Amino acid sequence: MATTTATAAADRDRGAPAVGLDRVVPAPASVSPGGAPYEIGPDTGIRVPDTREGRRIGDRLAEVLRPSTGYELPVGTRPGRGGITLKLGAGPAELGDEGYRLRSSAAGVTISARTHAGLFHGVQTLRQLLPAAVERDSEQPGPWTVAGGTVTDTPRYAYRSAMLDVSRHFFTVEQVKRYIDQLAMYKINKLHLHLSDDQGWRLAIDSWPRLAEYGGSTQVGGGPGGHYSKADYREIVDHAASRYLEVVPEIDMPGHTNAALASYPELNCDGIAPPLYTGTEVGFSSLCVGKEITYDFVDDVVRELAELTPGRYLHIGGDEAHATEHADYVAFMERAQAIVTKYGKTVVGWHQLTGADPVPGAIAQYWGTTGTEEEVVAAAKSGTPIVLSPANRSYLDMKYDENTPLGLSWAGYVEARQSYDWDPGSYLQGAPADAVLGVEAPIWTETLSTSDHIEYMAFPRLPGIAELGWSPAETHDWEDYRQRVALQGPRWEALGIGYYRSPQIPWPGE
Repeated sequence: MATTTATAAADRDRGAPAVGLDRVVPAPASVSPGGAPYEIGPDTGIRVPDTREGRRIGDRLAEVLRPSTGYELPVGTRPGRGGITLKLGAGPAELGDEGYRLRSSAAGVTISARTHAGLFHGVQTLRQLLPAAVERDSEQPGPWTVAGGTVTDTPRYAYRSAMLDVSRHFFTVEQVKRYIDQLAMYKINKLHLHLSDDQGWRLAIDSWPRLAEYGGSTQVGGGPGGHYSKADYREIVDHAASRYLEVVPEIDMPGHTNAALASYPELNCDGIAPPLYTGTEVGFSSLCVGKEITYDFVDDVVRELAELTPGRYLHIGGDEAHATEHADYVAFMERAQAIVTKYGKTVVGWHQLTGADPVPGAIAQYWGTTGTEEEVVAAAKSGTPIVLSPANRSYLDMKYDENTPLGLSWAGYVEARQSYDWDPGSYLQGAPADAVLGVEAPIWTETLSTSDHIEYMAFPRLPGIAELGWSPAETHDWEDYRQRVALQGPRWEALGIGYYRSPQIPWPGE
């Protein structure tokens, strides 16, 4: 997990040439290089729209650039020329809700977008167009040059997600916020939080307080666990929103529920609470489908979670319900979906939901390994949107190879190329391409307990999944991608991200 020293990296970055406009990750939709570059200097300012969000985006950019450049980089709304300009409500209609246009010349850099989200995404591209040392938290020698030309960029898919499992091992608010910042750099726009499982319940629910107090008191291996207060959860949601990510909370049911069953005996068919669980086996737990109190429980949890969650989606799990009879599973999912709908949210479920009866608009998240499951394909043909997270492609907790010290291997080993080199549009065999809503990179944490663990498993694979979600299909090219993602290595070092040095990628200096 070791990286080169900060001194060596700074020496390597010193005097680095401007990054080509086409060298960023995810690959832009359109690049027109040419003209003189722009160099950020002591007189550079950042002009922003006269909106609260516009000011926040500009302030965030200045926070990134000031320590490394040593420049003041004042942020303001007064019109002018030169420097860095963020223009809201500008650009063609084709930019849509998240697209942007970045123009660079000797006179300055202008990022135009129709929305604040587009401006934010454009700023992430600008960061990558500067030398990697710009991400350091101490003054660096520069120069800070942005290549000349134009980038016009829009996403392929509207749903570009990453999942963090905080149930197997608990992660603090600050750890989650750190991961959100890393996701935002690669234009991910959804954070799927896996908030409950057999090993831990992680969110305070006022109407069922023992869920968090008792059910959240442990984790895999028997550690202390933990849970989020409602204020903690709001802090995560607000931080994600400031980076233009929408939180998609998951309460997994009817299986993966031992933490809940241990907290409240009445949720068990025999009325006896099982002990808390700290192992990693799956498929042994189930809510009691025949008891009416089960649906009182689901209603209360969904109601409180919906009140806390401004986003559109609420994930109800539904996977690996091996301890639930099929007829019971179908009956339970029908009632659970109705409850989610009642509280104004769109249902998301793992792809086993297609074996029940997805309500109109419900989203099925695919985690298989073949792309051939008939029920999923049939649901896609019938109009159920699909989010793709095939375990042998996008599960970030799969080992890279047999020597990887972390992770699991039940879906096989997943090196950087295997993670990147597939097409979401044609993955589900027989399903219409337009049924694919987007992609997700889940990271399960049976073996991961620190931010260093998460980062080692996420990088370099996470940016590849992000590219599959953002970039046009015609830009998909492993040989080109491996060269571009190699340039991210020094940037991750500057940010303190301890990544896996995949031998498939030509990292600088190796």
